[in-house]
Amino acid sequence: MLDSVRILIVEDDAKIASFVVKGLKQEGYAVDHAADGDTGLTLANTTSYDAAVVDVMLPRLDGLSLVKRLRLTLPELPVLFLSARSTVEDRVKGLQAGGDDYLTKPFAFAELSARVQALLRRSTRMPETTRLEVGDMTLDLVSREVRVADEVVDLQPREFALLGYLMRHPNRPVTKTMILEHVWDYSFDPQTNVVDVLVSRLRSKIDPEKTRIETMRGVGYILHGRN
Repeated sequence: MLDSVRILIVEDDAKIASFVVKGLKQEGYAVDHAADGDTGLTLANTTSYDAAVVDVMLPRLDGLSLVKRLRLTLPELPVLFLSARSTVEDRVKGLQAGGDDYLTKPFAFAELSARVQALLRRSTRMPETTRLEVGDMTLDLVSREVRVADEVVDLQPREFALLGYLMRHPNRPVTKTMILEHVWDYSFDPQTNVVDVLVSRLRSKIDPEKTRIETMRGVGYILHGRN
């Protein structure tokens, strides 16, 4: 179960931290947050984590130094670095410090989630889930192939991310805010109708009869399975 997988987030930017923590909890993970490097180091050494997401620029103890210290006691802990720095040199420094992956800001939650899942699979701490299935719809996370009633449907990246998110929460209301936080990055302006537009585009490809994706006025959307 995902709720038995615990992830540590070490990030001092409150907006980014809230975005990541909320998204991972909605995915079903148990999540702890530290706002500085010292607190992150203490938590990592006193609690058992399956992965850590660490910002490079942190107060009190920077992310690179934090991970270097963690590697002395937790050499197998998967670590994903977050950073606004995107040069090759910065990425190399992160990997040399002991990071397993490096994600530059701003980022969409869908990409962070996919990278965390990849780290967890490589560490053999969770079973590999590469296929989602709801009713007569299947979505392959590796090949990125989508089939509806056994017919291949071509989706754009954000349409794919939206469908994947809905398929992880079948028959449950998903709010527009949740969709925004999952499919777009944390700096995106929520005062737009982009969710409605994206849902409309996805419907035109997988649900022209409007029987799979139900609109709940004032709430959001529900994906129903249909055989």
